[in-house]
Amino acid sequence: MASITSAGEAVARIAYLASDVIVSVQSSLSADSDFSQALQHSATAQTRNIVSKSVPQVQSVRHNVDPLLSVYQPAREGRLTSVTTDASVLLKSIPHLYKLAKLPVVIHVSLQPAGHPDYSDVTSVRNTGFAFLQSHSLQEAQDLALTAHALAIRSGCGVIHFFDASNSSKDQPLALESRDTVQQVLSVNLARVEQSPQEQDGNIYVSQAKSASATPISQLVSRDAPLRYDSPSRETGTPKGDSSSASSASSQRNDSHSEMSDADSATTVSSNPAPAGSDDLDLICGNIWTQIQALTGRSYAPFRYTGPQNAEAALFLFGSNPGLFSKELDGAKDGDFYARVGFVTPTLYRPWIPQQLLKALPLSVTKIAVLEQIKRKTTKWGPVLMDVLMSLKSDSNRSKTPLVVGYQLGHLEYSTITQALSGIFQNLRSQNPIQNLVIGARPSAGLSVSRPELELQQPALENAYMKILDQVFGRRLYIANSLKASHAGVSATIKGSPEYGFGSLVARTEHRRRFVAEVQAAAKSKSFITENPKKWLSQWALVADQAKAANEIAPEVISRLSADGSPLASKLLQSQGLFFQESQWLIGSDAWAYDLGNSGVHHVIASGENVNMLIIDSTPYSERAAQDAARRKKDIGLYAMNYGNAYVASVAVYSSYTQVLQAMLEAESFKGPSVVLAYLPYNRENDGPLTVLQETKKAVDLGYWPLYRWDPKAEEKGEECFKLDSEKIKQELQDFLKRENQVTQLMNRHPHFHANLSESYGSEVRQVQKRKAKDAYEALLEGLQGAPMTILFASDNGNAENLAKRLGNRGKARGLKTMVMAMDDYPLEDLNNEENVVLITSTAGQGEFPQNGRNFWEGVKNSTDLDLANVNFTVFSLGDSHYWPRKEDKHYYNKPGKDVFARLTALGGKQIVDIGQGDDQDPDGYQTGYQEWEPKLWDAMGVGNVEGLPDEPPPLTNEDIKIQSNFLRGTLAEGLVDESTGAISASDQQVSKFHGTYMQDDRDLRDERKAQGLEAAFSFMIRCRLPAGVATPDQWLKMDAIAAELGNETIKLTTRQTFQFHGVVKGKLKPAMQAINRALMTTLAACGDVNRNVMCSALPELSALHADTKEAAQRINDHLLPATTAYHEIWIKDENEKNVQVAGDAVQDFEPLYGPVYLPRKFKISISIPPHNDTDIYANDIGLVAIKGDDGRLKGFNVLAGGGMGATHNMKKTYPQIARMFGYCDKEEIHIVCEKIMLVQKDHGDRKNRKHARLKYTIDDMGVDVFRGKVEELWGKTFAEPKDFKFDSNIDTFGWQKDERGNSHFTMFIENGRVEDTADFPMKTGLREIAKVHKGEFRLTGNQHLVLSNVAPEDLDTMKELLKKYKLDNTNFSGMRLSSSACVAFPTCGLAMAESERYLPELITKLEGVLEENGLRQESIVMRMTGCPNGCARPWLAEVAFVGKAYGAYNMYLGGGYHGNRLNKLYRASIKEEEILEIMKPLLKRYALQRNEGERFGDFVIRIGMIKATREGRDFHEDTAQVEEDDE
Repeated sequence: MASITSAGEAVARIAYLASDVIVSVQSSLSADSDFSQALQHSATAQTRNIVSKSVPQVQSVRHNVDPLLSVYQPAREGRLTSVTTDASVLLKSIPHLYKLAKLPVVIHVSLQPAGHPDYSDVTSVRNTGFAFLQSHSLQEAQDLALTAHALAIRSGCGVIHFFDASNSSKDQPLALESRDTVQQVLSVNLARVEQSPQEQDGNIYVSQAKSASATPISQLVSRDAPLRYDSPSRETGTPKGDSSSASSASSQRNDSHSEMSDADSATTVSSNPAPAGSDDLDLICGNIWTQIQALTGRSYAPFRYTGPQNAEAALFLFGSNPGLFSKELDGAKDGDFYARVGFVTPTLYRPWIPQQLLKALPLSVTKIAVLEQIKRKTTKWGPVLMDVLMSLKSDSNRSKTPLVVGYQLGHLEYSTITQALSGIFQNLRSQNPIQNLVIGARPSAGLSVSRPELELQQPALENAYMKILDQVFGRRLYIANSLKASHAGVSATIKGSPEYGFGSLVARTEHRRRFVAEVQAAAKSKSFITENPKKWLSQWALVADQAKAANEIAPEVISRLSADGSPLASKLLQSQGLFFQESQWLIGSDAWAYDLGNSGVHHVIASGENVNMLIIDSTPYSERAAQDAARRKKDIGLYAMNYGNAYVASVAVYSSYTQVLQAMLEAESFKGPSVVLAYLPYNRENDGPLTVLQETKKAVDLGYWPLYRWDPKAEEKGEECFKLDSEKIKQELQDFLKRENQVTQLMNRHPHFHANLSESYGSEVRQVQKRKAKDAYEALLEGLQGAPMTILFASDNGNAENLAKRLGNRGKARGLKTMVMAMDDYPLEDLNNEENVVLITSTAGQGEFPQNGRNFWEGVKNSTDLDLANVNFTVFSLGDSHYWPRKEDKHYYNKPGKDVFARLTALGGKQIVDIGQGDDQDPDGYQTGYQEWEPKLWDAMGVGNVEGLPDEPPPLTNEDIKIQSNFLRGTLAEGLVDESTGAISASDQQVSKFHGTYMQDDRDLRDERKAQGLEAAFSFMIRCRLPAGVATPDQWLKMDAIAAELGNETIKLTTRQTFQFHGVVKGKLKPAMQAINRALMTTLAACGDVNRNVMCSALPELSALHADTKEAAQRINDHLLPATTAYHEIWIKDENEKNVQVAGDAVQDFEPLYGPVYLPRKFKISISIPPHNDTDIYANDIGLVAIKGDDGRLKGFNVLAGGGMGATHNMKKTYPQIARMFGYCDKEEIHIVCEKIMLVQKDHGDRKNRKHARLKYTIDDMGVDVFRGKVEELWGKTFAEPKDFKFDSNIDTFGWQKDERGNSHFTMFIENGRVEDTADFPMKTGLREIAKVHKGEFRLTGNQHLVLSNVAPEDLDTMKELLKKYKLDNTNFSGMRLSSSACVAFPTCGLAMAESERYLPELITKLEGVLEENGLRQESIVMRMTGCPNGCARPWLAEVAFVGKAYGAYNMYLGGGYHGNRLNKLYRASIKEEEILEIMKPLLKRYALQRNEGERFGDFVIRIGMIKATREGRDFHEDTAQVEEDDE
């Protein structure tokens, strides 16, 4: 049974169940509070609350950002709101507390520091109007948290519940309170009254409370329980049930008890009841406790008294650890000063009810010691002492007011409690007691205890912007509110605030103005020893306000003054920093530089000063709906633009680095205030860059965070004020632009822009779209006969969708009125009215619904309104029974189908036939199960024996598409000019691959765009054809420009030695193709069922041999290039938009090698030059080993064939394979040999099953000897015996190398081939600058790195300087990182099942500590990762590989050959990061300790028996360390 172990957890659970919104205040978003883990656990589990049966919204807010500001909006909207926090925010939030006290807000406060907190945090806010409850034990924390929420709901007033968590740290775990008990105590019906929204007004603090008078007090205190409650009696005995103890150490001391009189229980309610007063709150609280006692047996009262009923002295404690006192008082002996003493603790601290204290305190008490744990005393008498004293003075039943003596409570322990109590009561019983004695140790620091967790820190993620500022402005950069700045006596919170920073900047600016005046006067002075300073000072004074000019002269001025030596020169040099014109910035960041009420922005803009502000907004796009409007930073831009005197930019470094640079430069050069709004979304400060990237993309793509620049002075220069740098803007910005007459200009520049203005799609728009689609569908069916059948599908890869459409067509042929829709396109409210429903779903991820069925499933799963009693239904589910090999994961098989079948049954649906299940492991895959299930469906619907059914056309295959494409034309030309969509047709998607481009969509945005009613974010990947991977500097510059202007600002260096561009939208696809052709490159046959880019070793050290092999690669490339003119017709146009008929005017093309159907599958060729196998020849259809002659030049090639990396998870008929040796041939014949191998494959390859169509399967089916014989038959020659060769590795050699000609080559590390600019590493900029002056060439490597090649001796120093300037000379990485490789995977690859390029660097980082500890940092261990089993990064040859299985889950493979000549083998299936690290860390340590001399990692894991060696592809699935299928 679940249990609770901490007070914070107990309180968090109650707050979660009793609230619609919980504001979780934390020291930082990455640091948990006492409450946050429990809150997030419930939120992640989608646990529903009790008050509204919904999932509460948990808002994490930093302690320094005025956290209670986030409370008012939801509370005023009628949502029950609670806060979990420590006490540090209370004093700073007094203005809010006075207002919030009149709303049913509950604030749970964990007093800090735990163990000895300062209760003055509570007493300081005692008069704000809140009710205050105090708990000590674990049970009390749960019960009084529940009391607090019930009290707030019933009274309409705010309640603060406070506790010291350390009091209950040793309590026994507590059983969860039942939801039924919580529901009864909360009075849920009344809670729903409280949830009605308040009237809104312009001021967030208008109109005070949720009117408690809406519900008469008589109803509040008489609901579900007697009107009165019982206080502890003064008679000996214990209360009924489990009385709540003060702490785990509390004693079973006698409680006091008395009955309330009838008069006490009476209440009078006026016709217009007033808000709840003190007596009302007392009565309501008592009623709640009576309920709790009736339900649980535990009793509570405003004041708890234990001890003798005739005690003469009592101890009143307002502080921590009452159990310590109670236990000691229990054990007192007759001779002790504190024998027979009563003990009082407050439970209801506010309102303070004197009558309740007097009722609890025996009349015999004549002396009371009041212990207050309050460190910040501002008056002589403590606040609790005054409360006690005034209560006693009002007691008419006592003849004499008891003596009250106050004490300040310090830190006590078990070893000092006896002495402390003795001192307290010795003083109390003396003739002249001393007031305000300190009992126990006080903190050594005086009045405060340092709390490191509250110290402000700038998150590392913000370096993305800080480093750009530093790069752009260097020494000139001055951040006025930097936490690193030294301001004596000023706290970090103050000095980090933009308001303070602005004040310091104003003073600093004034100081410099005075300095300029001093310089002007000095220039005319005769006090210098020489005349030189005067000349330079005069020049400087003229340009002092011109940053560039002033900064250029400043060093000369300082130099002349230093040489002069006069007193005046020395005086000026004391302020020499002022000779430089600074770039002055203020930073606004909720993490450390909170701008309270945006006052810093207001001051800067209103001042008109030349100050720049960088305001960082970290609110994730996914949390935008929860964001308090008062905190929205994106609205600051509108405010600043409306003001009219400020430069404004909205930027996002994870969307456009170059736009950030441009905005910062423009802001700095603008004379006046500048505001740069910088988006940096994260949930926690320690989130990874991937999270920030994904959130940024959503926000920018959907217009939530538009990228723009606004310069109000631009018109003076004849330029436009507003420049839009992203595609969409929202309504607010559009309205501003209309007022400023900017929209017309904008639409003239961007004709497509009008369609994007104010596209604030929401769920209601999506619902309208669904309704229209379904209504249109139903209109088409009107007039048809037969029963209706609605077919709903959820499909990721198209199989379920195709089945659904085929079933619909077959249903129509049988006379049924069929309608086929994606589940998420179906309006769920219509489901009750359907007659027959068929659901077909595939299985995604870990038993999840495909993306286009998830919303439907959530609706069905959580619906309380669906009644399917009149609905007939069935389900067919597609999955793979062996996809998840571990027994604990077996339930993922066909889980979506099973889940929806069970849920529809539970909702009353009648099953047409039982669920059908398709299994990829069956002989015909899912078709086996489907063919059994479909006839049962027709029989059950009475249409099973229909005659004369038409023949169904066979499904369109890739072979059909190629034949119908007319030599790769298809309808591409027409599709490219279709502006209604960003996509092209399915057939054209296949044809376009032959042209070197794939259609993709951004999977980071897929779900959100779907939710917004938008089509997917379609774009295209373009891959160049670059034989041998060699490019000129001019080509590099052109590729750089294409990426910047037409792509996503990055270049991908692929594992096939070529350039790849991503994010090219359809409208830019043709210009990009033309630009590539103008660079004397092509994309033709870079993809598709043809021979693709021919690879060749980069070989920096032997340039002559490299030149020979490059020539051979070029010859093979040219010889095997398709001959169709379609490429030129579609992509290359002259200035008159006429087709350029490169191959003449032939109506019909002719493909002499390929024919109209081209090859069965892709075909890859690579060349390696021993000892380097850096192109992985064993992974290719044809692998060529260059053989060097005695003269050092190329002689010929050993020819291998039949390698290939593609496979399918859990399908043993598919496997990776290594190329087999065919023999040797001379270099002059190599292109002919490659042609003949390709032609045999063309004629004999499997064209019916694309999973079995690669050359490796053809050779395996035919046998190497037979296949080689057919090649030799076509060639007319035979292969010679292979020449000897040896490979040392298949990785690159980094750093500088010199070739035999004296030229130098530098191999630089480009992680996973991604060339881009970041704040940390301006790689793309650096390579562009190098290309501008480089006279040699660039060589792309097969491992995704780059060689700066053929650097002449006279250019070497220049190249080294540039490499160093842009950090491109750094190769000081771990051997594992240098040897790693990853495919693109998410977000653009449609086949990706898991992350790859974006995750592998993070995984390696988490392993590098172990490498360092075990002396393996420099060891090359080949690690590769792919997002799917297609093998683009050649993972099957790596020593350790991770292949995506589902998002976040990977198959792990071990034992690949370091030279790239041996396949690895499955070690573990479907493991996540935690398991990966658990395996890898000890394994690396073992490798360091137990390896043989020179033994490679892949060989080591085989030798120690962790994995068995894979001889060749056909035994890839044999003897795996973990069986991939269910072997039961």
